[in-house]
Amino acid sequence: MTHCIRSRRLFLSASLLALGTPLWVRASAADGGDEAARRIVRRADETRFPQESFQTDITIRNFSDGVAGEARKYRVLSRGNENTIVLTMEPASERGQALLMRGRDLWIFMPSVSQPVRLSLAQRLTGQVANGDLARANFAGDYDPVLGGRDVVDDQPCDVLELTAVSRTVTYARVRYWVREDNGWPLKAEFYALSGRLLKTCRYTDFRTMAGRVRPTRLIMEDALKAGETSELTYEAMTLRDLPERMFTREYLRRL
Repeated sequence: MTHCIRSRRLFLSASLLALGTPLWVRASAADGGDEAARRIVRRADETRFPQESFQTDITIRNFSDGVAGEARKYRVLSRGNENTIVLTMEPASERGQALLMRGRDLWIFMPSVSQPVRLSLAQRLTGQVANGDLARANFAGDYDPVLGGRDVVDDQPCDVLELTAVSRTVTYARVRYWVREDNGWPLKAEFYALSGRLLKTCRYTDFRTMAGRVRPTRLIMEDALKAGETSELTYEAMTLRDLPERMFTREYLRRL
């Protein structure tokens, strides 16, 4: 019996070597799988945004069948992964509106309304962009990841991760995520509803140095339900900035 078990193990090891076992399989076997996936997601999060406090300006352009609509501009102030303010800069008619995120709680402040209004992270902000796409981009904290295989995107070998939401309060119920094997850059994501329906696809492009690290500076979001409906997010600037925690309160935001 012992000889048979040893033979089966040797056969399995030889088979894996013959097939050229991919790195993610070896990492999965060594680390229990989930921990290897978490490391990949954390690394991609660190590529997308600084883990320190920072400020960034974002322009969003919505397109319908290739025809551009009105451009919208936002300023995002973020302290770590849990506290964010999104200020509307343009159009002028909406200037003064602000989103405040603390944890996964989100409110909107409007000059014409005396009290802040509670919002959902999944609610649409503009075009294909949800509130949570600007206010909260913490995949490592919002999803349980597992490695789902390998694929090639733009001629780059990628780990493919399946992300399942840890709570119904996060922006998407499920995300399928493509991350480059060699440097941890995110290249593509698919976002799904609780029903399992694909909502939209995002491509991360135009990587260049911002806030001390190479990051994607252009995101292209395509509606999976209506062909020709896309939104492009362009990060115009990103700087590290000391942002005290007292800023991220409803009382402080009323003063803004």
